[in-house]
Amino acid sequence: MPHSIPPTGPKLALSRFAQRLLAARPELGAELADPQPFRRAEMLNALEGRADDELARGLRRLRNRVLLRVMARDLSGRAGLEEVCGTMTDLAEVAIESVLGEDDLIVIGMGKLGGRELNVSSDVDLVFLYRGSAEAQERYERAGRRLIRLLSEPTADGFVFRVDMRLRPYGDSGPLTCNFEALEQYFITQGREWERYAWLKARPLTVPGGAGAMRELDAIVRPFVFRKYLDYGTLGALRALHAEVRRDVERRELAEHVKLGPGGIREIEFIVQALQLVRGGRDPELRVRPTLAALKALSEKNLLPLQAARELGDAYVFLRRLEHRLQYLDDAQRHDLPQDAKDRARVAAMCGFTSWDVFYAQWRAIRESVSRHFLDVFAEPGAAPEPWPPHPRLAALRASQRYAALPEESRRRLERLVPALAHAAQATPDPEATLVRGVDLVEAIASRAAYLALLAEHPEALERVARMIASSSWAAEYVTRHPLLLDELLDDRLLYAPPDWISFSSSLKRQLAAAHDDTEQRMNILREMHQAQVFRLLAQDLAGLLTVEKLADQLSALADLMLQACIDEVWHDLRGRHREAPRFAVIGYGKLGGKELGYASDLDIIFLYDDDDERAPEVYARLAQRLNTWVSSRTSSGILFETDLELRPSGASGLLVSSIAAFERYQNESAWVWEHQALTRARYCAGDADVGDKFEAIRQRILTRQRDPKPLKAEILAMRDKLHAAHPNTSGLFDVKHDAGGMIDIEFAVQFLVLGFSSEFPSLTGNLGNIALLSMAADHGLVPAEPAERCRNAYREFRRIQHSLRLNGARYARVPRERVAAETAAVRMLWQAVFGRGANP
Repeated sequence: MPHSIPPTGPKLALSRFAQRLLAARPELGAELADPQPFRRAEMLNALEGRADDELARGLRRLRNRVLLRVMARDLSGRAGLEEVCGTMTDLAEVAIESVLGEDDLIVIGMGKLGGRELNVSSDVDLVFLYRGSAEAQERYERAGRRLIRLLSEPTADGFVFRVDMRLRPYGDSGPLTCNFEALEQYFITQGREWERYAWLKARPLTVPGGAGAMRELDAIVRPFVFRKYLDYGTLGALRALHAEVRRDVERRELAEHVKLGPGGIREIEFIVQALQLVRGGRDPELRVRPTLAALKALSEKNLLPLQAARELGDAYVFLRRLEHRLQYLDDAQRHDLPQDAKDRARVAAMCGFTSWDVFYAQWRAIRESVSRHFLDVFAEPGAAPEPWPPHPRLAALRASQRYAALPEESRRRLERLVPALAHAAQATPDPEATLVRGVDLVEAIASRAAYLALLAEHPEALERVARMIASSSWAAEYVTRHPLLLDELLDDRLLYAPPDWISFSSSLKRQLAAAHDDTEQRMNILREMHQAQVFRLLAQDLAGLLTVEKLADQLSALADLMLQACIDEVWHDLRGRHREAPRFAVIGYGKLGGKELGYASDLDIIFLYDDDDERAPEVYARLAQRLNTWVSSRTSSGILFETDLELRPSGASGLLVSSIAAFERYQNESAWVWEHQALTRARYCAGDADVGDKFEAIRQRILTRQRDPKPLKAEILAMRDKLHAAHPNTSGLFDVKHDAGGMIDIEFAVQFLVLGFSSEFPSLTGNLGNIALLSMAADHGLVPAEPAERCRNAYREFRRIQHSLRLNGARYARVPRERVAAETAAVRMLWQAVFGRGANP
């Protein structure tokens, strides 16, 4: 069914206000023959150079002209809702600017004025602020009173806008103006939940002091409105606020109130603004003021289903245009449907319907749709709580000081949550382990109302978290350390969607830009977005949607992206930088270099640059040092990556960053064989691609160097013996990584083949991973095909075992020897073929 009001013909005669105005000022009829949009410049011209007495009259006569033309365009189908509201908002802004002139009072537009959604017969909700000491307050109050008088006092020409100042700190009992310091103090000590809702749309209309004042004001308002983390606790507060509004509606018999009644404009705004308050602290893109723009943003981020967003958007347009037609009757601030039959006919006709009954049926259908979506967001979860099941951990939780110290609302949520967790645990293969892990999580979040609210408000999220923690103790520990990730469990479509790195990178850049120069906030954004993406990959992994190899590829791609973002942020902040973009690159070794990264892998990295500027060594040294700090420091949101920088030239005693020339010289003249082994699994990860290309060219030259196989073999075997001795295993189990016949034997065999034969077969230098390189070596006749293929499968199985054990908290990847007897036998065959002896003892 269509939710927008059909286009109308010329129906201006249906407005009593329009007819009265035209009778009093017939010259205005000339503007209606072909009514054009009323632009801001035309409004300013109409008011130019007027003194107070002339300004009051000029403003009122201008307001009548604007309203008449807006009505004519709206009722003839020439103007949509955006134009109508935008024109009325322009009128309010022009009026305020004209009255204030050079005065430096700061005027904040609240509500619909703040959202540029002003209706045609609206109040303007204002807050007056100023910068500086409280001694200046009297002067600003005089300016504020003058503004109110010139806008709202009725004269023979009417009024401009009714002014409502009740949203200022302390409401009617508070001073008319306050400075920034007083506003901040009020938010900290007195600010209530409904005021966060009110200030969400707040928009400075006049800001003497420009960008600096805007930033100062934003730093006060934003933390009050938008919590740093997900704020599901706000749903309960807004639910209570809405219930209070509903009771007032019933008491005053306002069931057919277009704004406040069930399924009315206010319910749409509650839905939108509640979701904005929940998530806007983390996502700046949700901090948009206009309702329709916010609906679009919520839909694009899958926070509202697309169909729900469309229905709510269509309903909002319908109801706002209906609101305007009610006000067109007499220029009265009304929102209730008329009882008079003639007025009903007028409203139905202005809305484009053939009769009141047809209109009313459409209106009721729209109200029911809005109410349904409202309940989807705000419905109270569950019935009365069940008793907690008998369990020592649960008894200890209830008897704990932590439980006793919880606010009443949090205890109520916990009373519902624990039985639901126990039920969810029963549906998993090991209910006892799941319940214990779940209680660990509940204990970790018990004092954080937002996370309790999230799980209490969304039973489906609780079921998903139960399945995840049942599958993996590592997953349970990860989400317990980072409860912010619980939000990821709300939408299967996002949780299980393949990564879109372009979209992820764009979103990351937007959020970092919105944090401006706040270093800690930017570092936390990097960590939180990385954790969220790792969590999505973890969910897909546990659901069986990713092979170990594909998971490692995705984690490695994510690490590259985060390194690039860190380079960009650090370089932006770096003082004394001598060029627009750094000629600097991060090179990955080991698991990062081989694209075999795991969930908790360190990053083995080195830093290179290619820049002849005399300042380059010092600048890039500072860049490398700060980059490592950004990556490896622990903030309130955790750590991004542990890093290992010891593979740089000369190791821990060498410079933190090397020039390309120095790196090549070291590799040619000083590097040990094991350092050339490491180059077989090294690649450019982030930074300047040209520097990366130069690194790859050096790597190719080193790896394709002619080598004598006999001393090379002796060097690699000696290194393998040394590594084996460093990882003793007396457990009686087989260590799939370090023991003879395991993963490292396969890796050393491949590295020998690459170093020994790339001069003859340059394709072996490709950073393709051990499995692909074994196949290539067999194709070149360097190893027999059968042990090569068996070792390819063995390496896959070893990685799968290692991955599975680590997901369940194992410190070492060790299994009974008989379980991998076929795989270790294959490795021994390969080792014999490559080195002429059995696998390393």
